[in-house]
This record gives sequence, structure tokens and C-alpha cells, in this order.
Amino acid sequence: MIYSYSKHIPLQSISKIKSWVKDLDVDINVVKARKTKLGDFKVRNGKMSISINCNLNQYAFLITLTHELAHAFIYKKYKNTVKPHGKEWQFMFRKMLLNFLSPIYFPESILRPLSLYIKKPKAATCSDINLSLVLRDYDSKKKLIISEIKEGDLFQIHNGRSFIKGSLLRKRFKCVEKDTKRVYLFSPLTVVKKY
Repeated sequence: MIYSYSKHIPLQSISKIKSWVKDLDVDINVVKARKTKLGDFKVRNGKMSISINCNLNQYAFLITLTHELAHAFIYKKYKNTVKPHGKEWQFMFRKMLLNFLSPIYFPESILRPLSLYIKKPKAATCSDINLSLVLRDYDSKKKLIISEIKEGDLFQIHNGRSFIKGSLLRKRFKCVEKDTKRVYLFSPLTVVKKY
């Protein structure tokens, strides 16, 4: 099902987003949540379109929508001659997000990690753990993540497999699968079900 994007972003950001959408002549579709991505940008038969997951809170939605609109601006200027998350996209995304780097658009708790993130934005917002953890605070439905359980706790992931949480190795948790005793590494943001 497709919804209007304006009800998913902070009220103060609507006019700026609408002006970009109009300049680009891009379709924005709010879609059912996907596990593998928050949003995407596509061009089909010469028409640009963006889809954003409906389950994002208004701040994550605004960041994701701006990310995808930056792709549209880069496509409009360069077509497919530059890397999707190359320096041109990074510059454009940074320039666009700076419009919103203010307490008018984001709570203070998000501004610091967001300002650090936009210095060198990555392909996925969720690859910035600090920003992702702060954005989670504004989710209407909070899911338990591996960072919130204790070392040694038994947990289950989405496919039903069970693991024992181990220690943090740099950026990921080293965990042992209960049945096979094989070691796996998990992002601190992995959604889990605790036993």
C-alpha cells in the first residue's frame, strides 16, 4: 500500500522536501517494511522513484528520504557515470542534510550523532551504530536488540536459530550457535528474542 510521505516526516521539513520532489519530478512511495533496506531509489523507463519503509519513525524517515533524494539529484546530474555512494553522492547528501541540522527538525539527542555521521556518510544509515541507537529511541514499537541482553544470555534470531551471546569484538558480538557450537558475529543492532 502506498501512503503520502508528508505524514511521516517532521512538519517543519515538509516544504523543503516538497520543493526537492518537485524539482526532481520523482515519485515517493511509502511501502510495507522490508528487512533488507529502509529505502531505495530506482529509475524505470526514464521515471525516477523512491520507496521508503512505512515503519520508520519521523526522524529516521527524514534521513532516509533525504538519502534517496540525494541519489535522485546525482542521477539527474550524472546519470550512471558515478558510484552510487561515491564522493558526489556524499557531498550532495551532506549538503541536503545540513538544511535539517537544527533543533527545529531533530531532537538534541539526534543532532550530535547525526552531525558526526554526515561528515562521511555511509551507504546505509544503520551502519552508524551510534546514530541508529539514538534513532531507535523514537520508534513507536521497540524491539529487543542484542546490545540490550547480557553476555551469556540465550537468544533466538528471526529464523528460529538459538545462540549464546558472547563478548564484543570491535564492532560485533561473538556468539555461539546453541546446536552446532559454531561461532557467528552479530551487529549490535540485531533484533533478538530472549529465552
